[in-house]
Amino acid sequence: MELNLGIIQKLKLLGKFLRHQFEQYQLRTNEYEVVQTSCGQIRGCKFNNVYREYGQYYSFEGIPFAKPPLGELRFRAPQPAEPWQGVLDCTKCRSKPLQYDYVTKRVEGSEDCLYLNVYTKKLKNEKPLPVMVWFYGGGFHFGEASRTYYCPDYLMQKDVILITFNYRLGIFGFLSLDDPDLNIPGNAGIKDQVMALKWIKENIHNFNGDPNNITLFGQSAGASSVHLLTLTEQTKGLFHKVILHSGSVYCPWAYTENRNLAYKNAIHLGYQGIKNDKKILEFFKNKNPKDLVVPDLNVLTKEDLFNGETLNYMPVVEPYVTADCIASKPHEELVENSWGNEIPFIVGTTTFEGLLYTSLVKKYPFLIDDITDFVNLLPQKIKSTHSHEKLKEMGLKLKEIYFDGQQPNSKDNFNQFLTLLSHKGFLHDTLRTIRDRRRYAKNTATYLFSFNFDSEFFNHFRINCCGPTVRGVCHADDLAYFFYGAVPDKLDKNCKEYQCLEQMIGMWCSFALTSNPNCDEIKSVKWQPLEDFVGAPKCLIVDKELQYAELPEYDKVRIWDKFYEENTDLK
Repeated sequence: MELNLGIIQKLKLLGKFLRHQFEQYQLRTNEYEVVQTSCGQIRGCKFNNVYREYGQYYSFEGIPFAKPPLGELRFRAPQPAEPWQGVLDCTKCRSKPLQYDYVTKRVEGSEDCLYLNVYTKKLKNEKPLPVMVWFYGGGFHFGEASRTYYCPDYLMQKDVILITFNYRLGIFGFLSLDDPDLNIPGNAGIKDQVMALKWIKENIHNFNGDPNNITLFGQSAGASSVHLLTLTEQTKGLFHKVILHSGSVYCPWAYTENRNLAYKNAIHLGYQGIKNDKKILEFFKNKNPKDLVVPDLNVLTKEDLFNGETLNYMPVVEPYVTADCIASKPHEELVENSWGNEIPFIVGTTTFEGLLYTSLVKKYPFLIDDITDFVNLLPQKIKSTHSHEKLKEMGLKLKEIYFDGQQPNSKDNFNQFLTLLSHKGFLHDTLRTIRDRRRYAKNTATYLFSFNFDSEFFNHFRINCCGPTVRGVCHADDLAYFFYGAVPDKLDKNCKEYQCLEQMIGMWCSFALTSNPNCDEIKSVKWQPLEDFVGAPKCLIVDKELQYAELPEYDKVRIWDKFYEENTDLK
């Protein structure tokens, strides 16, 4: 992740954050409500919806769902929260997980971060409400469950319950050590997610929620997490449908096979010993927690960047099995028999995910200018299973497909390179996911979407990544149509953007309620579940006007399929 914001952009963002804090203060009421949970009573408060005509909703924020992961619990699987006496104040969000803030360029957050937030319009109802649990993205190294980015106002226009929660990031959530005596096999951040889901299953009835109708939805790393949770027996029965925005377990940024990550990180932080897990762990435990948050661009060499290497901690295949093991085998081996094949999915991407990398590629133009045989652009899974001669053949195919057989340069081929990254990192992995669904989940519905609403002013992630003049629908541009926050302005209800927002909220809430996204807001279009496909699959194209049509750019993305078809173990 790289954001090169100018001073004026930063000042504008600061102004938005301050204005948003004041607005949230004004929307808060002096009405409070106490609810019983399994660990004790909590007090929440009522908020006015930012669109006042939708009334009020109850807000319970900062509810502990696990013990603070401090001391001996640092890096380890979470433990259940302990009971408390009296009424716990849950009227504001707690600290975000420790992370590097790419806007302020500072380390922010706290190790004590395992809290969740519950939002509901009704605490009493004849029929319990469907539950929607949001998983934030951020590449497993930044993100937070807060009102800054994820206010519930849009979803609180419907009769649903929304839950947001924190999970540990970076080294704190994804350190993996091979020594079984240390009991740090990795994936602690995913285990935080499982712990949150167990709390929700046990407690959501106290908030008028239906424990037998829980939908998980997430974006980017959040989507990859949700997909992974459908593959592990740890979560069977904890949720009933999922929505994946721009992410799956197959995305190359969603897992790592790098077993030298901890040692390399320790060396960077001043460790001078041998590669010994016990000594490395002791070194990490004695460090100030903020010193353990290292932006990978500060460490990576030019060669690392060129070859797509990363020092980000992320999910792994755990090197030994424990009682709370998430993944003991590669994802490809878990999919066929996973219990997630029994539940419905919505899966989709934005149409130009690769705009996410604009700042990075502008900062490091050698990522395009130094390309020779294109082998460096192939997925690691492919590079590790073929001879160099075969890889060079594949590289030449990329050159032909994306650059018309010409040698690319950063001046003339910038967008073509970002398109390649879009397909490599997001769209093709989504195709692999829906193929799995048609192969192993034929009896359950899978809906495919492509988000293509290219708003001039409301696609905020693109504006902040690329500047105000670039167009296209960037990674994370769809989030502004689900969550109010500090960055998006309140929309005029007569504009096309608000119409799109209503459609997205309507579809997602209909899916949460009935497992079918078709609803009154999209009467003009019938969104059909996927059928078997040989050519381009059909999807809902979300734009100023909705369309049910063939997936854009399928013919170009098909080249990545052919690479995997060379090795049937990777299909």
